[in-house]
Amino acid sequence: MTTANEIADKLAAEHNLTKTQGKALVDGVLKAITDAAVAGEEISLPGFGKFKVKATPERDGRNPSTGATIKIAASKKLTFTPAKALKDSLNA
Repeated sequence: MTTANEIADKLAAEHNLTKTQGKALVDGVLKAITDAAVAGEEISLPGFGKFKVKATPERDGRNPSTGATIKIAASKKLTFTPAKALKDSLNA
């Protein structure tokens, strides 16, 4: 697993920045993605993929221990669709 700190360290090394500057870059990118998602916008990163907010409607579910029917509240989720270039490099 790669962490945000490891990505920041790699950016700092590759671009002659301090680790603090690298961490600030990573944090800034993640905040921009989060802010756009909260606003309901689609985030497109060419060559990497797209993040989209999808709404799931309220639905009926079952409590597995009692079998009782319950209402599952409507919610939003963030989905990711990888770009063709990313999929191609994974399968190269």
